[in-house]
Amino acid sequence: MSSDVRLLFFAGSQRRASFNKRLARLGVMIAEANGIAATFADLGDYPMPIYDGDLEAAEGPPDNARKLKHLLSLHNGVFIASPEYNSSIPPLLKNTLDWVSRVREGDELPNEVFKTRVFALGSSSTGGMGGLRGLNTVRQVLELGLGALVLPEQFAVPRAADAFAENGHLKNKDSQETFKALIQKLARAARVLHG
Repeated sequence: MSSDVRLLFFAGSQRRASFNKRLARLGVMIAEANGIAATFADLGDYPMPIYDGDLEAAEGPPDNARKLKHLLSLHNGVFIASPEYNSSIPPLLKNTLDWVSRVREGDELPNEVFKTRVFALGSSSTGGMGGLRGLNTVRQVLELGLGALVLPEQFAVPRAADAFAENGHLKNKDSQETFKALIQKLARAARVLHG
């Protein structure tokens, strides 16, 4: 894999025991094992207030929105592991995307950092559907709201409490291989977009 491909993995959860953090960390392990440079980011390290237009007008976007946008800009492919909250996007992830979308520097076009990256989506849940329903909203925000290119394949880990082995891998080898294939496709798409 081309050395100029860098993938960023993060979860739409800041809970320490989050299954989606485990999925994102597994993505980093798989990427690195296949010669793809990868980074794990924890949204808990980038706390931001609830988006408020008056706050933005008075103070501008928070520093953590700027830092996270810069981190995005250093990677050409992004994998988001998102929990499902009432069949939708978790507030933490929505708020993060909203704030990052407000950061603009120089003559940069609106949402340029989203429009120039390739995204892939996954979820991990204790339920039988693995959180897939919530990804429809995440996809809508990224594609329609932010103009991002999102791969059509989505990856889900149902019954997550029993899905992960002690080494962080998935116990189900077919699922592990499916996830690996998605990460490799994300890397190829990122290379094409930035080639």
